[in-house]
Amino acid sequence: MTRVPLRPLARVLEARANGENPDGIERENLRKRHEEMRDTSRLRAEGRLVVLAGLFFCAFLLVGLRMGAIAASEPSEPRGHAPGAQIAAARADIVDRHGRLLATNLVTHALYAQPPMMVDPARAARELVKIFPDLDEERLLDWFTGDRKFLWIKKKISPEQKQAVFDIGEPGLLFGPREMRLYPNGPIAAHVLGGASFGREGVNAAEVIGVAGIEKAFDARLRDPGQAGEPLRLTLDLTVQAAVERVLAGGMQMMNAKGASAVLMDALTGEIVALASLPDFDPNDRPRPLTTGDASDSPLFNRAVQGLYELGSTFKIFAVAQAMELGQVNPDTMVNTRGPLTWGKYRIRDFHDYGAELSVTDVIVKSSNIGTARIAQAIGAERQRAFLDSLGLLAPMPVELVEAPGVSPLQPPNWSELSTMTISYGHGLSTSPLHLATAYASLLNGGTRVRPTLVRSGPVARGPRVVSEATSRAARAMLRQVVTRGTASFGEVPGYAVGGKTGTADKPKPRGGYYDDKVIATFASVFPAHDPRYVLVVSLDEPVETSGAKPRRTAGWTAVPVAAEVIRRVAPLLGLKPEIEPLGPTGITLTSN
Repeated sequence: MTRVPLRPLARVLEARANGENPDGIERENLRKRHEEMRDTSRLRAEGRLVVLAGLFFCAFLLVGLRMGAIAASEPSEPRGHAPGAQIAAARADIVDRHGRLLATNLVTHALYAQPPMMVDPARAARELVKIFPDLDEERLLDWFTGDRKFLWIKKKISPEQKQAVFDIGEPGLLFGPREMRLYPNGPIAAHVLGGASFGREGVNAAEVIGVAGIEKAFDARLRDPGQAGEPLRLTLDLTVQAAVERVLAGGMQMMNAKGASAVLMDALTGEIVALASLPDFDPNDRPRPLTTGDASDSPLFNRAVQGLYELGSTFKIFAVAQAMELGQVNPDTMVNTRGPLTWGKYRIRDFHDYGAELSVTDVIVKSSNIGTARIAQAIGAERQRAFLDSLGLLAPMPVELVEAPGVSPLQPPNWSELSTMTISYGHGLSTSPLHLATAYASLLNGGTRVRPTLVRSGPVARGPRVVSEATSRAARAMLRQVVTRGTASFGEVPGYAVGGKTGTADKPKPRGGYYDDKVIATFASVFPAHDPRYVLVVSLDEPVETSGAKPRRTAGWTAVPVAAEVIRRVAPLLGLKPEIEPLGPTGITLTSN
């Protein structure tokens, strides 16, 4: 603002010349100056009021928008910010293919002590031992009377135990909230679920982490707060899984076996409907791993996935299928079975003398080692290896279990002609029952490779072709005859047209060589054989059937009856209705009039 002088000299001189009073000029200029100052102050105040009104408008607008958003959102419980609340305890449920609960969280409490707050440590120790008999009274008293300010007594307790501790009336005994992992079905599907334990712990919260199986493989997804309300859906069927485990346990006991495993797989999609390994455990009370001895003796060992075994004659169908695919043989081709078959210092013999020759079909039906070895010789080592690899038998299984990636089949260091012959009838290559089930599904479902899976994720696309539909159909027909007139006659289940192959392999010793009286007995089957829907592999470790005069260990006497009972129990649960098996071609052509 330009300040005008109150008494400008020119105006004063002019006023005096005109006889006017110069003081009036000063008063007028002073009035104008005050008016200008008042107008400036008013404009400044009005501007401030406008800015302040704008700020208030924006603030009320934001509050209104937030209130509208909250009103439109789903209601949720507020969460307190207590010490330890930063530990994420939420964990998503695990359910079977039909939504039935396999694993969930249970609200419980942990018990801890603050010795400086205790009134009567001796009585507290004495009463706690009555509630928890596994505790040591002297040790508790030492802790309560020592220098410790804090100590855990029990990481999880039941509501009844909490009330009993509360009734002690000791102010130094306190409770911390917990969410523990609960498996409502106990040991059912234990090796698939694996188990969970506490990770980071605080007084008011504890982190639940997976330690094995699906729980560990999907630990990040199950702990994701954004997916805590969305359960992880598996391909398992809880009812079928329970039936498989019950029959397998009974068969293991009847056959005096050391262990057993079973894999039931959808032959078209690779979805695992049931996977069992015995002995098993309860994931609610997971045992500690073995620190000495053979890891496979632990109930934590998953025989169906981690166990690598020579699975014997179940491999013979692979050699025959490959030879048919190459055009070298057909089901009626005669094969030289005169024995023994000599290769250097080694002799390959059959369990029985089958004569000078057998048809390719009878090589499978009667389970001729010599016939299978001669077929494999014609195939050659490189082609055999490539074919078995295309079936997934030479690499770890891509199944969603944390244990699976480390299980690589045991191959011969030098895949020689002798290896080619012995591998054709299941010796010299060790794989898991899950490998075998996957290979059978890929070969028998029409000839397309399947990828085993335990997690439902929508429609499954067809894999690459491994054999033609004609070869797959011929292989199924041969396996059907193994049941109707071959080594798996106890495997017949009326109405379900079971086909399969037995395998009895001598069990290797830890330091080399084989036991004379210990075997791995396996039956790999498909049903119905004319319209393959499911593949079942049952394997028994060191079985002995003792109902006869002499002990019998072969798969036809041990694994096959157990598998037949499994199919008899689960086929109706899977929605398969008994049906009359269609007859083969009759040679009669129907014509119209």
